[in-house]
Amino acid sequence: MSIFRGRGTPTVTSHFIDGGWTDRSGPTFEVRNPFDDALVAEAAAGSTADMRAAIDAASAAFPAWADLAPGARQQLFLRAADIVDRRHEELVQLMALEGGASRAFSSFQIRLSSAMLRQAASWAYLPAGDVLRSDAPGRMAMVTRKPLGVVAGFTPWNGAFYLAWRTFLLPMAFGNTTVIKPSELAPLSAGLIHAEILQEAGFPPGSFNVVTNAPGDAPALADLFFDSPAVRCINFTGSDKTARILGERAGRALKRLVLELGGFNPVVILEDADIEESIRAVTFGAFLHQGQVCMNSRKVYVARAAHDEFVAGLSNRVRALKSGDPTDPDVVIGPLITDRAVEQIDERVRDAVDRGATLVTGGRFDGRVYEPTILAHVPADAICTTGSDETFGPLLVIEAFDDLDVALRDAQNTPYGLSASIMTADRARGWDIAERFDAGIVHVNAPTMASEAALPVGGVKDSGWGRSGHYAIEDFTEIRLMTVSSEPGRYPF
Repeated sequence: MSIFRGRGTPTVTSHFIDGGWTDRSGPTFEVRNPFDDALVAEAAAGSTADMRAAIDAASAAFPAWADLAPGARQQLFLRAADIVDRRHEELVQLMALEGGASRAFSSFQIRLSSAMLRQAASWAYLPAGDVLRSDAPGRMAMVTRKPLGVVAGFTPWNGAFYLAWRTFLLPMAFGNTTVIKPSELAPLSAGLIHAEILQEAGFPPGSFNVVTNAPGDAPALADLFFDSPAVRCINFTGSDKTARILGERAGRALKRLVLELGGFNPVVILEDADIEESIRAVTFGAFLHQGQVCMNSRKVYVARAAHDEFVAGLSNRVRALKSGDPTDPDVVIGPLITDRAVEQIDERVRDAVDRGATLVTGGRFDGRVYEPTILAHVPADAICTTGSDETFGPLLVIEAFDDLDVALRDAQNTPYGLSASIMTADRARGWDIAERFDAGIVHVNAPTMASEAALPVGGVKDSGWGRSGHYAIEDFTEIRLMTVSSEPGRYPF
């Protein structure tokens, strides 16, 4: 039985604490479909008492989960992956109704989630440490890795299903227990559906806990993450603005913080690039999930010799993308998440046009569905092209360049450093250019959105710190040094 009942039958949810669902008679808040504003769920409005109970449950479950045999943990992850695969169609519908995700984007998330679960199944067997040589006679030194304890996570509304897995699965794979607070815009697909999957897979009580909150109530619940001694690390995916607030709190509380933040992800198309392949890569990279993903392409720099052909082909391809109700399997462009998101995109498009930019295509909206929009000849002072503030929506800026060095300097004149892409027939040249980018991820002949479960994702500068994949062992474990001496020590007194 699923907590999600589908279109027309709103779900009433509760928190998931210590392996079970809490009483549903408490206060709730509405979760609405961003496309037609239909009621999707009545979600539990969590209190500080709920969050304390979740933290206590995770803390009590930690010793047993940390000591669980690798093979047992592996089987749990594999069972969860099988459940994700089996519930594919239901998950597609959930992400469409709650988050406005197209079938293509939902399926993309489901495949990545299943793959990550299967990858995580092997991480339980990663080397647990090293044996080191010592200068002291008869001394053996060992460095071991230990899980931290309770890891608290904030899961976002965009890419909700996959990003939630990444938020809690990585720390759990290395022996930590977790408490997550999903975004109030998508509490089911950013956490509650995961609880149901893990419960069915047989994860032990307390190893994973979810507390949802009404709009405006998040700060009071988040305070407990910083105030509780049991919480050893906070894992956050979201905006750099919120991350700065969390960083200040984490500094005062001396809490470890892992951040995956936004990006102003450039694409550089050289004169020898395959134009058709570049068009396909940019269309996918810029407009997947209506441009509401941190790795979406935001600005394209095209060698002048290829500029006109590229712009003509891209605009034709983008105009052919079907927009509307994301439950329609042919729809690629669904709704933006809120009315304010629509207003922000439109304000930035109008600002650029008023300053002299050319509107190549798009620039119109129906309800919350904003047409995929391309701007060219955008003045440097337009908000959408400065790189200092991420534009979260289906807006792409294109600029022709004559001097590659100038283009690369401009592409990196941003506080962000998440993802970048270079399109060229000369792979060696592409590699050389990739090494010049100050970004956590650089692809040659692939979109900025290219992602695999086993590869490390993360940014530099204001795009955060920490990495996914098995590299997350550095973020979610701590090193312990232990020595054993077989000879008497030598002391100066």
